[in-house]
Amino acid sequence: MKPFVLLFSLFLLTSCSSVLVYSDHDSSIDFTKYNTFAYFKPEIDQVKISDLDKRRILKAIDAEMHVKGLSKSETPDLLVGFTTQAKEQIYINNQNNWGWGFNPWFWGPNYNTVSTRTEGTLFINLIDATTKQLVWQGKGKGGIPENYKNRDERIGLFVQKIISNYPPIKE
Repeated sequence: MKPFVLLFSLFLLTSCSSVLVYSDHDSSIDFTKYNTFAYFKPEIDQVKISDLDKRRILKAIDAEMHVKGLSKSETPDLLVGFTTQAKEQIYINNQNNWGWGFNPWFWGPNYNTVSTRTEGTLFINLIDATTKQLVWQGKGKGGIPENYKNRDERIGLFVQKIISNYPPIKE
C-alpha cells in the first residue's frame, strides 16, 4: 500500500507543476559558434505582462544561459527575446446526485460547478545577432495561479525546462 500512496503523491506533485515544453530550431545552424547573448529589447517591451514577471523571466533566463556557458555581452552572438500568450480554460464538473431515500425512483438535483484556470505559454526566442534571423525557439505551456506564493520559483521552472532543450542535439 505504501508504494501506491508514494506513487500517487508523486503524481499529484508533478501534475500540479507540469510544464509542457517544445522547441524548434534551424537545422543548418552550428550552435557551438554562439558564446554570448544580449536581450532583444524591442520584443520584450511589447510583452503584456507585469514588469515584476518580466524581471523574473529575465533573471531566470540569465541564470540558465550562464549554465549553458553563454555570457552577456555588448557585442552578442545571440539576441534573446520572449513573448507570452494566455488562454483561459473553463472546466465544468457535472455532479449527478442520485438519492434513493424513500422513493427508489427519485433522482436528486444535478449540480454543476464551473472553474477557470489561466494557461500560459512562454516563448523564448534566440535570434542570430548578425543575420537577425530566428535560429531557436523554446515554448513552455502551463499554469501559474494568481495567488501562487512563489512566482519566482514557478517562472524559474518554466524557463529552466524550456532552455533545457538548448542547444539542440545533432541528429
